Amino acid sequence: MIRVLVVDDDFMVAKVHSGYVSRTPGFEVVGVAHTGADALRLVQTLRPDLVLLDIYLPDVDGLGVLRELRARGDEAVDVIVITAATDVDTVRSAMRGGVLHYLIKPFEFAALRDQLAHFAALHRKLDQLGSAGQADVDQVFGARPTSAPVLPKGLTAQTANLVERALRSRLDGLSASECAELTELARVSARRYLEHFVTTGRAEVRLRYGGTGRPERQYVWLGR
Repeated sequence: MIRVLVVDDDFMVAKVHSGYVSRTPGFEVVGVAHTGADALRLVQTLRPDLVLLDIYLPDVDGLGVLRELRARGDEAVDVIVITAATDVDTVRSAMRGGVLHYLIKPFEFAALRDQLAHFAALHRKLDQLGSAGQADVDQVFGARPTSAPVLPKGLTAQTANLVERALRSRLDGLSASECAELTELARVSARRYLEHFVTTGRAEVRLRYGGTGRPERQYVWLGR
């Protein structure tokens, strides 16, 4: 389980965000803080894997918390900022502080779920790597192509969106056969789109073992 600390000065918002985390498979809330001081204390005592950090806190703002975490060597904890702050200076400061993502309130469960799923997928990928190639590094650091990717010949944007929605609906992944059933596509067509997402770094393949015979390819959306 990935351990999460939720930091927000609003008790009801913190409760909602904690509920979002608890609804996401593989994640658990290990603590909730409503001030910057409490956030720093709980990071030290609970050692979470991830902090969901608000900017507007009553004592020290979230950027101050972030600077203190980095200054005292808490590199092991990752941070996603969750805030109503939309000014560019705050976004820039958060980026320089090494946050993984910046979610602007209000947002739906799906927005946070996708970021958590992406976080989990990247951690699994890094754990499995002995060394990282450029494609791996690009994926971890969120590199994007400078222009919109062109679909391979024979694939359409409309059907790609259909397959993407099917993948997003199954956080634990699905096979080509399951995707074909959900989208009402032929299995060979569904697999072409799934493999395209893998090639472009938007999905990954895991092998699912069960029964006898060869393992089945399981496609998992990376939340990008």
